[in-house]
Amino acid sequence: MSNLIIEKLLAKSKRTDLPKFAPGDTVRVHVRIKEGDKERVQAFEGVVIAQAKGPQASFTVRKISFGQGVERIFPVNSKVVDRVDLIRSSKVRRAKLYYLRGLKGKAARLKDVERERTPAATPEPAAAQ
Repeated sequence: MSNLIIEKLLAKSKRTDLPKFAPGDTVRVHVRIKEGDKERVQAFEGVVIAQAKGPQASFTVRKISFGQGVERIFPVNSKVVDRVDLIRSSKVRRAKLYYLRGLKGKAARLKDVERERTPAATPEPAAAQ
């Protein structure tokens, strides 16, 4: 019984405006940051190295910042994530790209592949009459 209630609550907060992406894709995640009484949007761009499925889905993005590897985990249905832009897609043969943590420089490159881009579900503009 409680499982049905939880599923109904999670269905209300489920997001449909995010594009489809997979591990190996380079994404730019726009994150809302609250500082005092002000709010701003900050971009975090990197490679998706993991995705967790399920009702509380999340994805992990890794980037190199000033020679230091930085990973951040974003909940898919969070209100903190403003939007996600798909920058490029790469061909990978694993679901989890944790091996990228041990690579640096040219060894950490991924082979780009052209995929059909599915933009986020946005309302269609009204046709001019």
